[in-house]
Amino acid sequence: MTTYRVTHRTTYTYDDDVTTSFGRAHLLPRTQPDQRCADARVRLDPEPDELREHTDAFGNRSTYFCVRRPHRELTVLAQSTVTVDRAVVPPALRPWEQVRAAVPVEARPFVLPSPRLPVQVGVAAYAAPSFPPGRPLGEAAADLCRRIHDDFDYVSGSTTVRSTVTDLLTGGEGVCQDFAHLAVAGLRSRGLPARYVSGYLETLPPPGKPKLRGVDASHAWFSVWTGDGWLDLDPTNDRVVDEQFVVLAHGRDYGDVPPLKGVIFTDSAESVMAVSVDMERVEEG
Repeated sequence: MTTYRVTHRTTYTYDDDVTTSFGRAHLLPRTQPDQRCADARVRLDPEPDELREHTDAFGNRSTYFCVRRPHRELTVLAQSTVTVDRAVVPPALRPWEQVRAAVPVEARPFVLPSPRLPVQVGVAAYAAPSFPPGRPLGEAAADLCRRIHDDFDYVSGSTTVRSTVTDLLTGGEGVCQDFAHLAVAGLRSRGLPARYVSGYLETLPPPGKPKLRGVDASHAWFSVWTGDGWLDLDPTNDRVVDEQFVVLAHGRDYGDVPPLKGVIFTDSAESVMAVSVDMERVEEG
């Protein structure tokens, strides 16, 4: 069991006044069987005229805000204390065809194509080698995770939030969002429910070195229905999701759970966004 204090700061700077800013954030961690969020809040500078939280269709915590006073800088600060108690996942031994044939009602929305993951050329062909007949679902999903890790290069800035799985397949490089999207699309091409998961991954400093502030980052991975529950795997690092991960939200694809999105009213021609994330372990006792 590990407890973290998570601080996620996003600052937008504009070259002219923003008269009104509307936003929607997924920055408050979920409470679920393997994760408990003791306290969490979102604060803004300037102070918002409206700030409300609700639970979205996928059970995620979503925050709406509106700032109506003129501003040239907007800071969104999310702070939370999260305890992760993620047990070792039992092996998913059912053949993948058996899982596909018995998808429960609550998992069916994650089998269908979604706005950012429509049926795309090449995805089914890429996923197929991981799913020979009769292979246990856990082995198949882990093999797909490993192949994505091995076949594509992680290059920061190589893609944008609008990039497609086809862009990754043709370009050969991307970031965690792209790798998670490819895994989700590949699993769905086999008729298996798969979710896009957003969250954080704790980064550890080299031995003997202090941990630098602000070096942690938002992360993304995928979750697949095994017939007995959801199995989370991280293709960026080719590993099972464990207690170093904090889950923010899950959905059909990135479009359901972006950390921040919104609309502004301004004549500003340029803007700069700066993001820093800290995951600090809370010592027990």
